[in-house]
Amino acid sequence: MAPVTPRSASLTRVVGGDAPRPRASAPLSGEAGDPAAPLLTIVIASWNTRDLLRACMSTIEAERRAMPGVEIETMVADNASSDGTCEMLEEEYPQAILIRNPSNLGFAAATNQGLRRARGRYALMLNPDTELSPGALSGMIEFMEQTPAAGAAGACLVNADGSLQASASPAPGLLREAWRLFHLDRLIPFSRYPLQRWAGGPARVVDVAQGACLILRRSALEQVGLLDEGYFMYTEEVDLCCRLRRQAWSVYWLPGVKVLHHGGQSTRQQQAEMFLRLYESKVRYFRKHHGRLGAFAYKLILGGAALARLMAGPLGRLRASARRAEEQRTAEHYRALLKALPNL
Repeated sequence: MAPVTPRSASLTRVVGGDAPRPRASAPLSGEAGDPAAPLLTIVIASWNTRDLLRACMSTIEAERRAMPGVEIETMVADNASSDGTCEMLEEEYPQAILIRNPSNLGFAAATNQGLRRARGRYALMLNPDTELSPGALSGMIEFMEQTPAAGAAGACLVNADGSLQASASPAPGLLREAWRLFHLDRLIPFSRYPLQRWAGGPARVVDVAQGACLILRRSALEQVGLLDEGYFMYTEEVDLCCRLRRQAWSVYWLPGVKVLHHGGQSTRQQQAEMFLRLYESKVRYFRKHHGRLGAFAYKLILGGAALARLMAGPLGRLRASARRAEEQRTAEHYRALLKALPNL
């Protein structure tokens, strides 16, 4: 790939409170043609992940040092963390732009705060529980520079042991969701991509790339709008990728860009609520992109899958105690989902 075009290197720091939130389609604040603007803006939404965010910031700084002629600004929108996240950033990473929120606004709203202030030609949505591998930033920037049709590109997310995560997927549909919920991929893969087979190859055009590490072209964002803040948590990047594709932008998965993703560190703190948030977001997605009938059909599929899971519950008692406890927690989540389903 061609080298990244050098830009003047300087970062600013602003500590601010929650600003009034315009609609998600509001224009970005920076000037796309401003030669003094950074090439890349990194946007992180955080909530009580101080130590993981510290590790993430450390890898960002390592990447910046490896690209001394490239200006990169980093923004962290913190959703009222109580674990010292903001204090850590002010003390250890004063060059970062910190947005303090008095309450938890959710992932989409917090990320949009950063995207609205972003000045870069590209914006990177990055989870606080990720760690960039050497060359990750330059690899993503170079790909976007060389692929003008790309509206977005997602990294290959890996676990700590190097195994692949599901960091790209086909667009959700009723059949695919039923296939996934009833675990039919074990028989015939249909609701997922063969990422293991793709891992050693070139960049792939995909329907959806996961938002844990997703680089976005500024001009594409200005065309389709920011994240839909109706999604408190989950599915917001699925919705964004759908809107990008509808405007003829391509979404890519980059197997050569590896990023460690610890996964679910914020949501793990409120597992039961986040389980409901996940399916609330999916129902919203189907209502928005497939209409009321599509949302109703999806809720029927969800209800059937939940009932099947609960009916299979007694079989879980035959398993080892640790697995049995996990099955019981999952059953409680599905029970709560069935109760909430009519109002989603």
